[in-house]
Amino acid sequence: MQSALIVDRLHFAFTVTFHYIFPQITMGLALLIVVLKTMALRSGNEHYNRAARFWAKIFGINFAVGVVTGIPMEFQFGTNWSAFSQAAGGVIGQTLAMEGVFSFFLESSFLGLFLFGEKRLGRIGHWFSAVMVFVGSWLSGYFIVATDAWMQHPVAYSLSTNGIFGLQSFWGLLLNPWTLWQYPHTMIGALQTGCFVMAAIGAFYVLAKRHEDYGRTFLRVAVTVGILAAILQLYPTGDAQGVMIARYQPVTLAAMEGLFHSEKGAPLAILGQPDVAKQRLDNPLVIPRGLSFLTYRAWTAEVKGLDQFPRDAWPDQIELVYFSYHIMVGLGTIFITIFVIAAFLLWRGALYRSRAMLWIIMLALPFPFIANTAGWITAEVGRQPWLIYGMLRTSAGASPLVSAGSAWFTLIGFMGLYTVLGILYLFLVYREIERGPEVEAVASAVLAR
Repeated sequence: MQSALIVDRLHFAFTVTFHYIFPQITMGLALLIVVLKTMALRSGNEHYNRAARFWAKIFGINFAVGVVTGIPMEFQFGTNWSAFSQAAGGVIGQTLAMEGVFSFFLESSFLGLFLFGEKRLGRIGHWFSAVMVFVGSWLSGYFIVATDAWMQHPVAYSLSTNGIFGLQSFWGLLLNPWTLWQYPHTMIGALQTGCFVMAAIGAFYVLAKRHEDYGRTFLRVAVTVGILAAILQLYPTGDAQGVMIARYQPVTLAAMEGLFHSEKGAPLAILGQPDVAKQRLDNPLVIPRGLSFLTYRAWTAEVKGLDQFPRDAWPDQIELVYFSYHIMVGLGTIFITIFVIAAFLLWRGALYRSRAMLWIIMLALPFPFIANTAGWITAEVGRQPWLIYGMLRTSAGASPLVSAGSAWFTLIGFMGLYTVLGILYLFLVYREIERGPEVEAVASAVLAR
């Protein structure tokens, strides 16, 4: 059973990590497309309409692949995690069903109108369709985050004698205090990904001296939105999410910081390597009393270490939690630096001429994906050994009749299929980038006839 549990966890980790590459792009681009369409509506300049249509094609490719990779994840609740589904389905089934019935259909319907209905919709109608794609995309994110937040901090439930969770308050589920901070933190992370994607392609066009007008537009919009997103990711959303973890999951906080022993005026670890066997942080670089202040707003506050909790309540991969958290925070700090410098150069009118900065922006493209993945690893592995925090252990949620061999068979199959799907995705996106926004000028001329 233990080996099957490990494979089940690897199975879900692989599929969800691959899947989340695409929603974070669509959720990020959704807002940026609205910005471009608003600029087109206000200025009457067809340049912004073409730019929006170009990004709508990129959005559409990511949306399609996101749907294909998202559906198997929900089936895994019934195949690999049937005990969890039986226990918690009465609660999380509400948000998962609403994500499919409301937000997914809202997003997909208006995406079709946006891509193919511009001539019939008119300027305002086409702008409205972009807004509704954004609303559907971000509403979808809310329902998914609300599902995960309930697993992190269960609220508004009743528990029967046979271990089945029931929903006591629908609004209590949707307005879970954990959700109210996890959601903006997650969505702003996705927005940063969208900004880096748009800025990187803009930088590529400017450096390659192709579609340069559009490249400058992409850079201007992405950097302007990106600097706001990078700052909001740190404060207040990141700060508040840390406070929530300290309040409701103190053992997770101790693992994230490599804090093995309780301490008044606890330091904030910048670097170091946790040695779980010896219960210490090797080669530490710390800010004295920083953790106490950030967590409790008092320099001398006591922060509980792992020694205050039984070993069976510790996350089972403390090193992974620690390094994932520090990768996320470190990259987030780098993102702020990149966007601040880029915004300063943009303000001075020098960004488009700064080849060094354009190369930095372009080469930074993979890192928001890494940061978002590291953030989710911190949250999900940090919650262990619980599926529903404090209520249902991960070992009790797996399907008892699914063997390790069966799980390995399907995992290897998914790896092969997703490799093919990933190659196809890269080809389609590459083709759109090669064509560029100028293709939209021809399309606009045809529409105008």
